[in-house]
Amino acid sequence: MQPTATVLVYSDDANTREQVRLATGRRPAADVPQVEFIECATPAAVLKELDRGGIDVCVLDGEAVPMGGMGLCRQLKDEIFQSPPVLLLMGRPQDAWLATWSRAEAAVTLPVEPVEFASALAALLRTRLAIGA
Repeated sequence: MQPTATVLVYSDDANTREQVRLATGRRPAADVPQVEFIECATPAAVLKELDRGGIDVCVLDGEAVPMGGMGLCRQLKDEIFQSPPVLLLMGRPQDAWLATWSRAEAAVTLPVEPVEFASALAALLRTRLAIGA
């Protein structure tokens, strides 16, 4: 198992990025590596980081402005070969159909609920690291 996993967090809201960091802690579950965060406040920064490589999971804020995480997720899935799995933060449970449209692998609602979020992130990390991507 690798020593750390890299999680990209996209939100224009610093409080949302903080909620993600706090919900994750050092690691979201005992059987996954410690997490290192890369925080992005703009879609351009997300694309730049993904071009660099080494991202294991993306956490995208569906409520971000000017481009929401759902649209950004769909763009990533269309444009990046073997895009990292995406955990989408949704404003409302009724937006689950949009998460499906965006092709996100998982989605949770805002505000971040630590147990639910950590469980979803850990599941994506297990899948990503198991395939050796």
